[in-house]
Amino acid sequence: MLSEKMEKALNDQINAEIFSSYLYLSMAAYFESQNWMGFAAWMKIQSQEEYGHAMKFFKYVNDVAGKVTLDAIEKPKNDWKSPIAAFEEAQKHELYITDRINKLVALANQEKDYATGLFLNYFVTEQVEEVATVNQIIHKFKQIGDNKSSLFFLDRELGMRAK
Repeated sequence: MLSEKMEKALNDQINAEIFSSYLYLSMAAYFESQNWMGFAAWMKIQSQEEYGHAMKFFKYVNDVAGKVTLDAIEKPKNDWKSPIAAFEEAQKHELYITDRINKLVALANQEKDYATGLFLNYFVTEQVEEVATVNQIIHKFKQIGDNKSSLFFLDRELGMRAK
């Protein structure tokens, strides 16, 4: 059974994961408005993945006889100065989510909630992957610099992302 503290923290994480989905969907809309369809496709898949994370937390809270309590979702930003700026914001956001997951793990340890600690292991590993992936994309943007044809190739490459 979840402690009151743990239940609230997990519900807050559901909200954060849904916001992540919403933010990446907003980035997809921005990219589509700029005709960067590959970047948009990548962000749509990322949005779906983040929604899936929210649903894992949702299911877990219900599975351990907790109560899911949904909250309002903050309005995401909807415009960026460049494609790299959007990915840099994604990087910043992933680091924020990583910090939240780490705090959940610390709380689970403090509460001696071993089941939640085990459940959170998936997200610890997932965040390492998420941050690394966005870091690699940003590195590619930096290598490209102002080369427009290379930017089109990167757009095409990211558009081939499989679910």
